[in-house]
Parts: sequence; C-alpha cells; structure tokens
Amino acid sequence: MEIRQLEAFVAVAEELHFGRAAARLRLAQSPLSQTIRKLERELGVTLFDRSTRSVALTPAGAALLPHAHRVFEELELGRQATRAVSGAVYGTVTVGFSGALNHRTLPPLTRAVRRRYPQVTLNLVAGMLTRDGVLQIERGSLDLCFVALPLDASPAVRSRLIAREPLGVALPIDHPLAEDPEVDLADLADEDFITTPAASGSGLREAGVRACIGAGFRPRVVQEITDPFMILTLVAAGVGVALISDGVAQIMPSGSVFVPLRGAPTYLDHALAWSADNPSTVLRAVLAVADDVMPIPH
Repeated sequence: MEIRQLEAFVAVAEELHFGRAAARLRLAQSPLSQTIRKLERELGVTLFDRSTRSVALTPAGAALLPHAHRVFEELELGRQATRAVSGAVYGTVTVGFSGALNHRTLPPLTRAVRRRYPQVTLNLVAGMLTRDGVLQIERGSLDLCFVALPLDASPAVRSRLIAREPLGVALPIDHPLAEDPEVDLADLADEDFITTPAASGSGLREAGVRACIGAGFRPRVVQEITDPFMILTLVAAGVGVALISDGVAQIMPSGSVFVPLRGAPTYLDHALAWSADNPSTVLRAVLAVADDVMPIPH
C-alpha cells in the first residue's frame, strides 16, 4: 500500500465523486480510477460502490477511512517534529469560537500567533458553543476552543480561564429601562428573553438562567439563536431582551443598548479548552502564546 494510493482513496472517500477527487489531486480521472482499482486488488476488497450517478463507501471502505486519516495525521506530526528539532514551528491548529462573545479574546491570540509563528496556520471554526466545542475536542475535530466555564467534559479535556465578564442586559432602544444607568434583573421577570439553545450547552445561557433564578424568576425564553450577534440583532428588532456579557457593549447593533445589572455580578467565565491527549507540538506552541497574551485574570 502506497501513500499516493491512500491519498487517492481519501480524496474519493471525502468527495464521493471521482471527477472532484481528481481535480483536487490535480490528476486526470482515468489514472485516479486505476489507482483505486489497484488498491482494491491489493486489499482484496471493494472500497466503493460505483454507479453512473453516485459513489458510496462500502463497509470495507468506511472501515479503512479512519486509519487512512491517522496515517496522514502521523505524517504531519512527523513533519512538525523535524521542524521542532531545528527550532521552527510549522503546521495547523483548528480553533473553535462562538463569534461575538470572543471579539475581545480571539483577535489578541490570532495576532500574536501570526507575529511569533508565521508558518503556523490557524483554521478558525465559528459558531462553536461550549458543549459542542468540547465534543469536537474529544473527537479530535478541534485542537483548541474558546469555551465558558464550568465544563462537563472527560478528564482528558483541559481548560484555562482567560477572562471574566459580568453579565448585563441588552434592551431595545425604546424599552422603558433603556436609559437607566443600571437595571434590577428582577424588573425583567415578565420580559421575553432571547438566548442560546439549551441543547448546545452554552455557558452564556447557563450563566443567564443562574442569574435570573438568583433574582427570583426563571426566564421566559421565546427565541433560541446560536449566533450571539444575531441575539443582539433580534433584541434591536424588539423581539425580546437578552442577558449578555459586558464585552459586547462596544459592538451593540443600532436599535439596542447594553445596560449593566445592579447588585452582585454574575460572571461569564471565558476559557480555552484542549485535549491533553493531543500530541501536536504546534498546539503546545499556540498554548504558550495564549499564556503570554491572555494570562489568568485575577
């Protein structure tokens, strides 16, 4: 079994189309088909069900695919190791983040990594809320993710606090409390709330519900939105109000205002999460940069 055969197999398995796979590999379709047939003969199995309209993995092909991925992961780790010996840091780190909630924390990290390690690529994945981010780390789809604490995760998932932001309330600009310097959360007990989905395990939602219960009520949620900035947009549209961390006060859309909450603050704790089982030397380098630019807050 040759590396070029595995490259051909992975391309067809991911594209499920010989033409697209050939274009991806910059090959003609006929040599690609010949390479796949040769691999099937060597293995003694059929890897793809082919028809004039579709291509699908057979059970044998599906069994081979994760092992093929691991071969290329090991090759990449080998390349990283050889560069590390000479002091160079090279490779890709896949980073998940939620969006607007990370507008203060993501840019300092990406800028610092780009300055210090110009050969490191950060593959940024937006719309990743805490529970989904943790699952992707456990599965190996993400190397690093911006999350909220506390985490419900396996022991292999490590995290570090990088910022603490008190919750406030986003109100439509014509709300009766919109011009107040502070708002009692209890005064919002009869309001319609917009928040992130419960199923996503969002730290923002959990912190908001905790604050409302502390104020003597459970919020009436009328709309669930994954994107935090779209939550603010719906507030501006008059759909409801939203509890949000004060980090977004500078990016409120027109038609909405951010008002701090009166009394003891409820904090949204921002963190970075990663797997201790991830052997990537590039991830370790990025974490070291994060330690420098985002020290643990007091």
